[in-house]
Amino acid sequence: VEFLYCDLASMKSIRQFVQQFRAKNCPLHVLVNNAGVMLVPERKTEDGFEEHFGLNYLGHFLLTNLLLDKLKQSGTHSHNARIITVSSATHYVGKLHLNDLQSRCSYSPHGAYAQSKLALVLFTYRLQHLLTANGSHVTANVVDPGVVNTELYKHVFWVVKVVKWMTAWLFFKTPEEGASTTIYAAVSPEVEGAGGCYLYNEERTKSADVAYDEELQRMLWTESCKMVGISDEANR
Repeated sequence: VEFLYCDLASMKSIRQFVQQFRAKNCPLHVLVNNAGVMLVPERKTEDGFEEHFGLNYLGHFLLTNLLLDKLKQSGTHSHNARIITVSSATHYVGKLHLNDLQSRCSYSPHGAYAQSKLALVLFTYRLQHLLTANGSHVTANVVDPGVVNTELYKHVFWVVKVVKWMTAWLFFKTPEEGASTTIYAAVSPEVEGAGGCYLYNEERTKSADVAYDEELQRMLWTESCKMVGISDEANR
C-alpha cells in the first residue's frame, strides 16, 4: 500500500496527484471515486466552486478524465479496468440546475448535496456511453453505499446527531458494511464487463428516472469540461 496526497477540492492538487501517479508508470485497474462532504454551510473551494458540487462531483470528474488513458491502457478484453463512483440515495430527490450549478440563487445544503450526488449518476452513465462508443475495455458503475455510520454527518443539526448516536447500532451500516458494494463493484467477477449500472446492496437497481436523460447527461458533461478546463472529446 502506498499513499499519494490528493485534495479533491483543489483542481491544482488533482493535477499534481495525476502527475505523481503517471511518474510511477504503473497500470491502473480500479479507480474508486469516494470522497465527499455533506450538508456543509455555504462556502467555496479554492477554485471558487460551491463545495458540494466542487468536491463531490467536479473533483471526481476531473480526476477520472485525467486518468482515463491509463485506465484504457490497463484494461483488457477479459479483465476490464473499472471505475466505481459512490453516489447516494439522496440523488433520487436531487434536481440538476444547469443554469445554477453553484447554487448561487438559493443555497440549500440539502439541495446542493442532492444535486452533487445526482450529477455523479449522470456522469457515470455518460462516461459509460463514451467508453462503449470508443470500444474501451473500461467499465463505469455507480454505487449507493446505504446509510453508513461515518463522520459524514458532522454538519447535521444537533438533534439529528443525538438521534444518530442513539440509533446508529440499529439503523446504520458500519463502515465495513457500507464499503461492501463498492468492493463488489471493484472486484466481483459477476460485474465483469458490465457498465452503466446503479448498484445497491451488491445488486443492480434502478436509479432516478431523470438520471437516464441522455440529453441532460450530455449537457452536464459539456458544462463540466468547461468548468474544470479540459477539452470535451465527445464533441469532436
